[in-house]
Formats: sequence, C-alpha cells, structure tokens
Amino acid sequence: MKALLIGESKQGKIEDSTYELVGFAKQFGMESAMFIVAKNDSQIAYDGKVYLADSDKYKEYNPDAHKKLIEEAINKENPDYIIFSHSSYGWDMAFRVAADLKVAPISEVVDYKDGTFVVPCCNSKFRREVKPKTDKAVLTLQGGAFNPVAEGTPQIETLDIGDVEPSVEFIDYEVQEKTGVDLTKAEIIVSVGRGVGKKENIEFEKELAETLGGELGASRPVVDSEWLDQSHQVGTTGQTVAPKLYVACGISGAIQHLAGMKKSGFVVAINKDKDAPIGEVADVFVVADVNEFVPILTKKLKSA
Repeated sequence: MKALLIGESKQGKIEDSTYELVGFAKQFGMESAMFIVAKNDSQIAYDGKVYLADSDKYKEYNPDAHKKLIEEAINKENPDYIIFSHSSYGWDMAFRVAADLKVAPISEVVDYKDGTFVVPCCNSKFRREVKPKTDKAVLTLQGGAFNPVAEGTPQIETLDIGDVEPSVEFIDYEVQEKTGVDLTKAEIIVSVGRGVGKKENIEFEKELAETLGGELGASRPVVDSEWLDQSHQVGTTGQTVAPKLYVACGISGAIQHLAGMKKSGFVVAINKDKDAPIGEVADVFVVADVNEFVPILTKKLKSA
C-alpha cells in the first residue's frame, strides 16, 4: 500500500500533526511520500520524497490552488490513500479532493486493520469499521490516535503549477481570546468526566485540585452538559496540556481527550470501569467509585 501524506504548515511552522501521518504510515508498513505547502527553507523531518509548494506564492490557505497542487502530487505518486490530519485544513481539503477524484472519503480514522478503517461514532461512544469501495480513498486521521515520527532528511521536489486565481482570500489567522482558566500553564490538573454522575459531585474534584495546588480540567461531555464552562475542557476541541501531574476522575479516555493530555508527566486515573481506555495511558490506575475515593484521598492529603 502507498500513501500520500498531506502535511500542514501554519505561520511558517510545520504542524506536529504532520508527523502523526508519518507515524500512521510507518505503523502499518505503508510506502509513503509527502505533499506540503510551506516555506522553501522549512525544516521537514521526514525520510522520503516531499513535494513542496511555496507558501509565499500559494499561501497557507488557498483551497483552489492547494487542491490542484495535491492532485499534481497524486498524479506523480499514484497512491492508494491520500491522508490528511483531522483538522480544519483537513476537513476542508479532504472532501474537495475526494469529490474531484470521485473516491471514498473516510473521516476521523483511529485505527487500520487489513484495508478496513476504524472510526468513532455516536459521539465517540462506539467504533465502526469502514472499508472503501473505490480503489483509492481520502482519509483524515484523528489527532493523537497515532504516535508521531519526525526523523530523516527529505528529498525535496518543488511543485509549481503557475498562478491560480483564488475564489477566497486568505487574510490572516485570528487567535481566540483566552478567557477563564489557562490550563496550558498548570503543573497539576485534576480533570473531571461524566463518571462523577452529576454537577454537584464536581465539588469533590475542586477540593482535590485546591489541595494539590492545581487547576480543574474537564472532558467534553462535562462541558457539553454545562457542568463546567469550556475554558476547563481538555482535548482536541479544548486545551492541549502537559502538566507534571494529571489526575483523571471518572474519565473513560476517548481519543480526543487523550490527545489533549498525552504529554502529561505522570497520570493518575480513577474509574470504576477496569477496562476504561484511560487505564492504558495511566501510570497509576485506581479502580474505584470516584465519588467515594476522591474525598478520602483529599482528606489523607490534607492530614499529611
């Protein structure tokens, strides 16, 4: 199998998600090449062919030009799979390319088994297996699902298709104004999931966070239920954190959440479900009712 990996560059920097695409290809033994729109002097850590289009000319967002450039790379490589990150760029470009090529698009891939792709469904509560009926397929990979691989020196081939009149104008990036809690600077985070049962029970985790001198985080279901505001959310649609200590209370461990906390130094997970996915990344996994265990733990810490 052969894959064309569609890397991303933002504000002159190669996005980390680019190397997760490389990790996916290597994990499943796929031959690969890469396409990216970036600055000509970009440092790309990849051991293979890279089709590089100059971002000074084609901009970091110009879907009309980027689609034609990607299809030029496809013509050169004839890959089985064209692979994007499951990002705003990937959401936009993947379906444009799939529609143009008349091939199957498969979104948010989290695993691969013998030509079958595993994707989440029902708000990530379940997973389903999808097999494309077309010879080629366009994929987006869920952030954090595959370990990044950033190594090697690329063989650069410059792509230039002349001027392409854009149908949209890229002006600039707009940084979201940060309000509420900035979890990215916290050394200790106590995060709460829907396993706590109800909003009132979050007081147990608040007290534990205060006792440890940390901040209070949350999973997406807690935020969606309006038990805490969005500034507390950890994950691909929240904040990406790297504390020294991460305490996950009643969090099952959906891939989207794990992607936001996988760089934590030490992970303690508390969950009554011994098979919860969070246990796979935890350094210490406590199988217990979080509403019974956390108050006892807080009391012990206060008396220590």
